[in-house]
Amino acid sequence: MTDIRRTLLWGIFLASLFFIWEAWNRHNGQPTLFGPPPARVTAPSTVPTPAPAPSTALGVPSIPATPTSSAAASPVVAASTPAATAASAPIAAQQVTVTTDLVRATIDSVGGTLVRLELLQQVDATDPTKHVVLLDSSPTRLYLAETGLVPPQGGGGLPNHHTPMRFVPGERTLASGANELKVVLESEPVGGIKLVKTYTFHRGDYVIGVEHRIENVGTTAINPRIYLQLVRDGNDASSGYNFYSTFTGPAIYTESGHYQKVDFKSIEKRAASGKPEHETSATSGWVAMVQHYFTSAWLIDKPGVSLPREFFTAKVDTNKYSVGELVPVGEIAPGATKTFDARLYAGPQEENKLASLAPGLELVKDYGYFKMLAEPLFWLLTQLHKLIGNWGWSIVALVVLLKIAFYWLNAKAYSSMAKMKAINPRIMEMRERLKDKPQQMQQEMMQIYREEKVNPLGGCLPILVQMPFFIALYWVLLSTVEMRNAPWLGWVTDLSAKDPYFILPLLMTGTTMLQTWLNPTPPDPVQARMMWIMPLAFSVMFFFFPAGLVLYWLTNNILSIAQQAIINKRLGVT
Repeated sequence: MTDIRRTLLWGIFLASLFFIWEAWNRHNGQPTLFGPPPARVTAPSTVPTPAPAPSTALGVPSIPATPTSSAAASPVVAASTPAATAASAPIAAQQVTVTTDLVRATIDSVGGTLVRLELLQQVDATDPTKHVVLLDSSPTRLYLAETGLVPPQGGGGLPNHHTPMRFVPGERTLASGANELKVVLESEPVGGIKLVKTYTFHRGDYVIGVEHRIENVGTTAINPRIYLQLVRDGNDASSGYNFYSTFTGPAIYTESGHYQKVDFKSIEKRAASGKPEHETSATSGWVAMVQHYFTSAWLIDKPGVSLPREFFTAKVDTNKYSVGELVPVGEIAPGATKTFDARLYAGPQEENKLASLAPGLELVKDYGYFKMLAEPLFWLLTQLHKLIGNWGWSIVALVVLLKIAFYWLNAKAYSSMAKMKAINPRIMEMRERLKDKPQQMQQEMMQIYREEKVNPLGGCLPILVQMPFFIALYWVLLSTVEMRNAPWLGWVTDLSAKDPYFILPLLMTGTTMLQTWLNPTPPDPVQARMMWIMPLAFSVMFFFFPAGLVLYWLTNNILSIAQQAIINKRLGVT
């Protein structure tokens, strides 16, 4: 029974460490044992070709590259050329960069697409001299925010994200003392419609207002639909072992379907079957692209206003995917104008901030399979941070509270281990004496357990009960963006990065060895050696873990050692 208990504990320990190691490699873009290196995105050196308009799966044909030649077909113009007029000259492609206190955004005049977004308060994980770039259009990454108009029957013929637009002169940097900055683009008339798109950036806010003013300059009424979509490559969805990996890909939220993750693989399958694996229509909700620590989302809901919309996901091209929503604008008479307001959130997954923006938006923060436990633990961690003001000490305090909550459960486990250690010499003597009589050895061992009132599994079961809580806390620390760039003490200046001097991993290794010494020695010499070798071998992994996670394990080790030492002394075990 002792061997079974120890084997079970080691199996759980080794599996947990392996899965954590695989996940951490995936988060850092490193090759994993079960998955190939991330694919590279080949993008042109000029302005990248945006994704087509919403897919035919919803009855909205992709905008063709050339006009249709059929007189019976609906009017469709070239995707990249607006309807020409005698008075208009071609609009030259242009990009402008907008800078606020939080972001540096690049907007392309082709479709008024947001093609790059640099988060000025977030340091890049691999190069501390650079900032995190969320949206991008580079040779290795593609991640865009696009909007446009389509006719009721779908297809082209109206201003869309391929349509050249002209920037209206104005400020490009948020002035000192100013709270907002507007960037305005306008198109030439296309299909009788002129589109004026206004981006509004706010001080201290990752929410970007995107207003669409739709002017009917034609002679007939029109009933367009507006689409808002996010397009990105699928690099982070490369095949690999997913037991301990955060989600990367599209997400859709509705009141009926709630939060639905749509991974890139399911979009690939849908491209063949034509059947989406998510809600396709609702009167409220949002769409998002999710990755570790950060997200982008289109938000259009207003209190008391119900807007019917259709949701779509699509494979745009090789290793390129989109998620978006289509919303009817309503009929616009000749000479009339309608305005459609949307908000684009593009920034860190700050849970409380996301929850205040839209129902369910905080769900983009991935807690894995332990969400029910992780959410209250995160709430408790944030309350501690409000009191303490330091995320590192808040982690320590949270582990202390967990150890207090499980004190009596741990006491039973450590008492059982102490009793096992006390009778260990007697067990070893018996095993040596009866090594040629395994059946009698087993009977006498069970007799000793009964006489001493020792349960060989007594030290195992209480620990198993607590494991979900500590795994949930692991997910909280892994997913909480507030840990990025957060200092703790002296040399630890970023709890999401590895300890630069490996002090915490060394201390954790030492405490792990001390715990091993306090545990009963296995009678089997091979197992006894493994008890010392395995902690050393697997402690190496913690040298590359983020400091916040190592601090969590170290604190737990220290408190466990203290409790076990007290119990051993009380029972007279050395």
